[in-house]
Amino acid sequence: MSMYDENDAIEKQNKEKRKKRLVRFAVFLIILVIGAVIFITQELWLPKLRGIGKQYTTIVNDGRLAQGNFPIEVSGGEAYQLECSDNMLFVLSDSSVYIYSDEGGLIKRRQHAYTNAVMNAVNGRALIYESGGSRFSVEDRNGVLYSKESEENIMFVRLSPDGYTAVVTTSADYDCEINVYDRDGKFIYERKCVERVNDISFTKDSKGCVISYIYAENGSLVTSVQETTFTESSEKWTSPGLDTLGVEVCGFGNGAAVIGIDACGYVDGSGQISSLYRYDGEFAGGSCENGRTAVIINSDDTRKYVMTLFDGIGKEPLELSFDSPLIDVTVSGGLAYVMTKNSVLAYDFEGSLRSTAQVNDSYTGFVRCGGYVFLKSFDKIDRINYES
Repeated sequence: MSMYDENDAIEKQNKEKRKKRLVRFAVFLIILVIGAVIFITQELWLPKLRGIGKQYTTIVNDGRLAQGNFPIEVSGGEAYQLECSDNMLFVLSDSSVYIYSDEGGLIKRRQHAYTNAVMNAVNGRALIYESGGSRFSVEDRNGVLYSKESEENIMFVRLSPDGYTAVVTTSADYDCEINVYDRDGKFIYERKCVERVNDISFTKDSKGCVISYIYAENGSLVTSVQETTFTESSEKWTSPGLDTLGVEVCGFGNGAAVIGIDACGYVDGSGQISSLYRYDGEFAGGSCENGRTAVIINSDDTRKYVMTLFDGIGKEPLELSFDSPLIDVTVSGGLAYVMTKNSVLAYDFEGSLRSTAQVNDSYTGFVRCGGYVFLKSFDKIDRINYES
């Protein structure tokens, strides 16, 4: 073999080696890129992957009533109001506001002089206002943070998780007015409305709100939804009228849900109606959180008792049937909790029963808070441990 043939053979071998090294390096880079993409996007796919094939076991809570400071005795009959926030119970009677720990120990009691008092509690703060009157206050466990008096009669007030308040009052020149105050009680926004406002839901970080209006259209009462920010005078969007008398509006990231007395509807982030579901029976209660909604319907004539679950825009509603009338419902932590005359049940929004507890038939409602369910009866509050 000549020297040139040997050189050609060596060069050919070197080329093959370089080619193999380049291929291995290219494969390594591809694997590295795929690994980086998987790591960066894991929050999008990992929760779904974890749920594949996962079977939930229904938790059966014993329903045993707490002892010690429980039951909490409440004077004034069943008209009292109960809220829970930051491991504290806020109880409003006809004459006083009570704050208890979730262990039932009394933290604070303050008398109020409000007629027709109404209470909301969020993130350790309680809002108390005089429905039809002119006064409202915001307080926490340490005392009253601020109080205001309106020139017009208060229709209702809403408290945001950030401590902002939206006060809806009557008006001499308009149907009603909205005045918004920040967490320190400083006035920041005003809106004069030519249609009746029936509910308000704050948007994220309390930078604006979703407002629901009621008006007559073609001989029927309809509910329109509008989103506005506190830095702009004009609204972001306004929906057409949903064919129902709304009782609650719940804004979330890409739209709003309207719970009405005969239907539940969704509006998308551009203000268009995406769905409207009509009930078959008498509306008995509803609750919404982060776009998920649960509504309970009782029909004594047909003995049909239903909880309907709505898992957001574009999702088909899911009906769950029960053997007895439904008393109360709340959506909390991604689950729908419903009370029958002898149990409190928790369902996920795929309709799976996640937990249950037996209770007696003397309770008129409940509040889900932390690891507990607080049970309301005519003149007392009980507590049970509730794992879900």
